[in-house]
Amino acid sequence: MLNIKKKDKVVVLAGKDKGKEGEVLKVYDETNKVVVSKVNFVKRHTKPTQRDPGGIKEKESPISISNVMLVCPKCNKPNRPKFDKLSDGKKVRVCRKCGEIIV
Repeated sequence: MLNIKKKDKVVVLAGKDKGKEGEVLKVYDETNKVVVSKVNFVKRHTKPTQRDPGGIKEKESPISISNVMLVCPKCNKPNRPKFDKLSDGKKVRVCRKCGEIIV
């Protein structure tokens, strides 16, 4: 089970965008990569079509899930969450620093 999900706030730990924060837009389970908003931009040269004028477009590229760390929404600190089970048997992510459940 991955500890990072879509719409989580994360901070980049390594690479050219080290230290930047952003929201997770997409998670690729099979390759263990995530797409983070405003992080890891690449330039894509596109041909013009009937709908699109083409040209050089910038878009976010996937980065490894090991290079990002979850930011707790309550204490606003990056950490690796631990997993606990609730009384009904559901697994939840818990912040290691403040002990709050991360939804």
